[in-house]
Amino acid sequence: MANIKSAKKRVLVTKKKTEINRRRKSEIKTYIKKFEAALNEGDYEKAKEYLRICEKKLYQAAAKNTIHKNAAARKVSRLTKKLNSVA
Repeated sequence: MANIKSAKKRVLVTKKKTEINRRRKSEIKTYIKKFEAALNEGDYEKAKEYLRICEKKLYQAAAKNTIHKNAAARKVSRLTKKLNSVA
């Protein structure tokens, strides 16, 4: 454990940020699973709605440096491609 006060604070801040980032990533994964489930069921409208939510969540995570912006763009692109291939 750190001895210096500022180092102790950084440890606490890092733990908090890590938890927030983990929560964001988990939420994104959940919505992607819901999107893919809707596609497999053939519910195009529901899949479209989940794609919109996924896109928003991914770009928000990229803006807050949880994931890289290119990774977010790549995932959105692949999800959109999946949706368009079914339509």
